[in-house]
Amino acid sequence: MANSVVEISGLDKIFQRDSFAVPALEKIDLTVEGGEFLCLMGPSGSGKTTLLNIIAGIDRPTAGQVKVLNEDIAGMNEDRLAAWRNVHVGFVFQTFNLIPVLTAYENTELPLLLTKLSTPERKEHVLTALKLVGLEDRINHYPRQLSGGQEQRVAIARAIVTDPTLLMADEPTGDLDHHSAAEVLDILSRLNRDFKKTIIMVTHDPRAARHATVTRHLEKGQLLPLGQEPA
Repeated sequence: MANSVVEISGLDKIFQRDSFAVPALEKIDLTVEGGEFLCLMGPSGSGKTTLLNIIAGIDRPTAGQVKVLNEDIAGMNEDRLAAWRNVHVGFVFQTFNLIPVLTAYENTELPLLLTKLSTPERKEHVLTALKLVGLEDRINHYPRQLSGGQEQRVAIARAIVTDPTLLMADEPTGDLDHHSAAEVLDILSRLNRDFKKTIIMVTHDPRAARHATVTRHLEKGQLLPLGQEPA
């Protein structure tokens, strides 16, 4: 389909544990349209984070085809894949992953240091991203001076500062209280609704899933049909 951002067919992922082969994903077929907010749900060990990491180019499939933006990312070498990720993927982790000795501004700026943007251009991008997450008044604060919700909002600013094609979020509210989680989910919804960002989010929280436009469930490494939930 012309507007498809992600096209996956026949995807398998097997992890090798000593002499044992442990299947993580089996025969996954998935299409993600541009501007979609997809939520991947499932119990621990169902394969949802593995699938997210494969789409983001962090992990590789054992078999099958993974095309993102019509490019076969499974066939790229590590250098090309790293360059592709820098341009096309923003990632939000459960544990924030901010650098403690850097301010909110400096943490947000990090991905731009790999680009050819000038210092004034980087500043414009950073301030825009921090404003989008409501932290323009916290740019000089260090992570220890921020609440957990504010730290995650800095992490979102860092993920969107390069204007990536895909925003990936792995349990982005898992370490947050209810109020902070709601703020983070509202930001993700606004990025999807107002800026047409394509978002793929892994969560086990039904309240978080309600912010998505499409929800798919995984169970024991298999993607259930659209609209079907685990029994």
